[in-house]
Amino acid sequence: MRDIQMVDLKSQYQDIKKDIDSRIQNVIDSTAFINGPEVKRFQEELETYLDVKHVIPCGNGTDALQVALMALDLKPGDEVITTTFTFVATAEVIALLGLRPILVDVNPDTYLISSSEIEAAITPKTKAIIPVHLFGQSANMEEIMQVANKHNLKVVEDGAQSIGADFVFENGKKQKSGTIGDFGCTSFFPSKNLGCYGDGGALFTNDDTLAEKARMIVNHGMKVRYYHDEIGVNSRLDSIQAAVLSVKLQKLNKYNRSRNNAANYYDQVFSEIEELQTPVRVENSTHVFHQYTLRVLNGQRDALQKHLMDNGVPAMIYYPVPLHQQKAYRDDRYQDGAFPVAEQLAKEVISLPMHTELDEDQLGYITEKVKEFFK
Repeated sequence: MRDIQMVDLKSQYQDIKKDIDSRIQNVIDSTAFINGPEVKRFQEELETYLDVKHVIPCGNGTDALQVALMALDLKPGDEVITTTFTFVATAEVIALLGLRPILVDVNPDTYLISSSEIEAAITPKTKAIIPVHLFGQSANMEEIMQVANKHNLKVVEDGAQSIGADFVFENGKKQKSGTIGDFGCTSFFPSKNLGCYGDGGALFTNDDTLAEKARMIVNHGMKVRYYHDEIGVNSRLDSIQAAVLSVKLQKLNKYNRSRNNAANYYDQVFSEIEELQTPVRVENSTHVFHQYTLRVLNGQRDALQKHLMDNGVPAMIYYPVPLHQQKAYRDDRYQDGAFPVAEQLAKEVISLPMHTELDEDQLGYITEKVKEFFK
């Protein structure tokens, strides 16, 4: 049995090595390293895959969020609502721009941002919402867009963990995660479902005006070279990374099916263990299982993690400290206990290995070690 990894990029690479090596070599031969043909090609391929009018590649997922907020012309002091149970980048960009992050709790079964909590947090200063599609499925974008439209708010989807997931509206219409709000943002960090071999990111939008503005912002505010119409940043997707992503995009649906197969295996075994809550799949979104995250209900999460690590099974905790309890984001409004669901999840969640190359021997070993702990 191969060593078990949280994400096995090496084995994945071996399967696509010929195509990856050829495309990277083409970039090197062309020396078109910045904004070369590979970037344009990948952009167009991703637009087709997502059925979205505009994809704006950029340097990383954090930049994508920041550029989206910059393009919306928010002003210092404006409030942006997001979840306290997420990676720090979601709130980080809000604070960096002089905006005010307003944190809300999540649903206890799905870990996704609560639509009712969003509406309760709206004030006259609220200008935008950043829902996070955590662990691989979409937040309830139908409800969130209804709230946003009611209060005239902008919506930036943080889809760094959900690329390829479909949101299903009540009328049966399907739309890709990240293409519903004013902007969607993603990361191409290597461990993502669609990951490159370095840093990378992108914004999605169906709004022509916002797309034009975002394209200027990522390139120093330029539309015409050396003419700066906006205050911008330097955030471009390298051609080599675009070449890698172009190859892997063709396999994204297959990769997501492999993740679902692994999740189904886990679910079947763990359904017998009362102390575990397996991931809840919402009815209005498919799941692409960026992470397979369990809740350990008996207070022994940390002991389980140690047991697994001691037996060669990596296990991660996403996220051990909610944002409102992080030193950088402490706020007098948010005392301990302010968000009971997120605080409880931080004590109970654990993520098991989840990637495209998990085989039955590995899955059998992982699940056996989990079962062994609860005997």
